[in-house]
Amino acid sequence: MTEKTISGTVSDAYLALLADRGIDCLFANAGTDFAPIIESLARAEAEGLKVPRPVTVPHENVAVCMALGYYLKTGRPQLVMVHVNVGTANAICALMNAWRGNIPILMSAGRTPFSEEGDLPGKRSGEIHWPQEMRDQGAMLREFVKWDYQLPNAEVLEAGVDRALNIAMSEPRGPVYLTLPREALAAPAGNFTFQSPSRRRTPSAPWPDPNAIDEAADMIAKAKNPLIITSSAGREEADWGKLSALAECFAIPVCQRKPRYAALSADDPMHMGFDPDARLAGADLVIVVECDVPWIPGKRAPGRDAKIIHLGVDPIFSQYPMRGFPCDLAVTGVIGATLPALTLALAARSGAARDLIEARRKRLGAERAAMLEGWREALARGRDMKPMSPAWITHCLDAVKGEDAIVIKESPLAFEHMRFTKPGTMYSAGAAGGLGWGLGTALGVKAAAPDKLVIATCGDGAYMFGNPIPAHYVSAAENLPFLTVVFNNAMWGAVKRNTREVYPDGYAAKSNREPLTYFDPALKFEKAVETAGGRGEAVEDPAALPGSIERALKTIHIEKRQALLNVICRGP
Repeated sequence: MTEKTISGTVSDAYLALLADRGIDCLFANAGTDFAPIIESLARAEAEGLKVPRPVTVPHENVAVCMALGYYLKTGRPQLVMVHVNVGTANAICALMNAWRGNIPILMSAGRTPFSEEGDLPGKRSGEIHWPQEMRDQGAMLREFVKWDYQLPNAEVLEAGVDRALNIAMSEPRGPVYLTLPREALAAPAGNFTFQSPSRRRTPSAPWPDPNAIDEAADMIAKAKNPLIITSSAGREEADWGKLSALAECFAIPVCQRKPRYAALSADDPMHMGFDPDARLAGADLVIVVECDVPWIPGKRAPGRDAKIIHLGVDPIFSQYPMRGFPCDLAVTGVIGATLPALTLALAARSGAARDLIEARRKRLGAERAAMLEGWREALARGRDMKPMSPAWITHCLDAVKGEDAIVIKESPLAFEHMRFTKPGTMYSAGAAGGLGWGLGTALGVKAAAPDKLVIATCGDGAYMFGNPIPAHYVSAAENLPFLTVVFNNAMWGAVKRNTREVYPDGYAAKSNREPLTYFDPALKFEKAVETAGGRGEAVEDPAALPGSIERALKTIHIEKRQALLNVICRGP
């Protein structure tokens, strides 16, 4: 244990402390509240002091999503700072995704100066400092963070920063919010001394109860047709292989429902696709692994006599106001610990169930072969369609991405036609449904893994929500070239689909031109990337798509510029 000392302002001490605690980047959209931070950054550059690397991000949504993507690839939370209440407001949609996706982010914002008179450094200095002040700025987002606090002075700075990071990284993880009054940042801190490393350790993750593991193993051993459903397994790259080992041990099919991460290899013999609904009726035991919505009640559901086990760090999703799925057993614990423990317990029971397991394994092998053949037939039917089939677009991207590329899915990308065989190669991080996270996440992932090919796939609506001009600016300014593929069906496909689900024979369905769901005229998205020196191309002919992708990849790999393909495709 050592002590470090820095002299100067609270802002100087704040940035030095964050760097010591492992914060690599400050993703920021600055305002009048940033004056002390900007001065401290300039001082650090002049004097060679270690501080988080500042990244100018001209929209708060992109900034938060960059922190989200950076964490997903590194496991280290990052700092975002925005301008008082207005910047916070712009950031909330992205922050909601981090909240529901359990992504830790140190979200911070200035606080409008509160002092009108006197000589206090950082006091009010412009007209905006009166109308911009709020009584409770943190109230805007308190429901979407684990903790919020306003920094009062240097005396609590070290404890405050450590507490923010401890809470963000404790399970279940999530964002925290720190407001920073300009007077507090500008105040002198004298010779500020702090401990390095911190003596405030993050609490250990919850571990599964051995008795609950044994009960779960007994239930699985007795089941004839167990089924695993997951959406968020694979968030931690270190967990790769653990779900596969469990499934292989007892021949349990795994279905990924609207997956947010790649949970197991596409080549895994227990990988049974992305449609658990088709298997629910025949399952006598459903194991829900880190999945908030394993099925939609009223559409498909397990049989009345089927047993249900939920596994996860918070298996009942206690932060959701309502979630009433049946639960015969809930095992609390990080799945990185729970899955191996359950696999070990099942191994001890495998002898007695060997004949049942092997018969199931053989049946699943035949079912998987039929599933893969069905996918191939669907691709063959769609390869020449105009407008293009999302399946064909997905297939063409899969043909060139290799095993190491990282794909961001905020689009109708067809999982059936893209192979993920390594951890950390697919992210679908819009857990709260706030559109526009894809571009920023791609930038954050690219910043964390600059040598990887990053492909951001976006629907046309999601692309517009993603603040594309700011995103393309950051790509150019920070030398983070990536490929954007816009699935352009000129509509809000999800809105159209859901309207027809509610009113299948209604006026909207009969019109085949549902109001408020179409974009007319079509937009030339390929022009947007050109404003930041990137290469854009529109593609309508399915036969031309492979060549267009090849040209885009050449731009990225050889010319070190970003590229965008505006692909005209079919809607739902």
